[in-house]
Amino acid sequence: MSNASPAVVTESAYLTLHYRLAGADGTDIVTTFGTNPATLMLGQGQLAPFLEERLLGMAEGEHKTFTLSAAEGFGERNPELIQWVSRQTLEENSVPDADYKAGDLVDFAAPGGGRFAGMLREMGEDAALFDFNHPLAGQDLQFEVKLISVL
Repeated sequence: MSNASPAVVTESAYLTLHYRLAGADGTDIVTTFGTNPATLMLGQGQLAPFLEERLLGMAEGEHKTFTLSAAEGFGERNPELIQWVSRQTLEENSVPDADYKAGDLVDFAAPGGGRFAGMLREMGEDAALFDFNHPLAGQDLQFEVKLISVL
């Protein structure tokens, strides 16, 4: 009989776990429950930092559910991130001649070679209205974790 304590999650731990991110109403956004567990290393950007933070200190074998406010998750919605983009800018920085419709997530080239995305809200004659908030901004979330192993 062993008196060894279970392994605990540290900032650079290698983990095997099941996880579920859901809206406040319980609707799944992403889940590994019912499929293969995820294997990941903390600190590598495989999970959002605010999710990794909830795992720190958990012991191997634990199963927990956390409630995250919008501010703790993807932040509150920022009205300044709802902006009009000229048709010319849209054509020059996204897929040329694409037939975008309201609700489409459009990928843009950013200065310096990066990428960013915005949700098309309205298409006008000369410009389009985009919401550049994260799609989960302003939403409370549930994060469920079943920690299978910690290395």
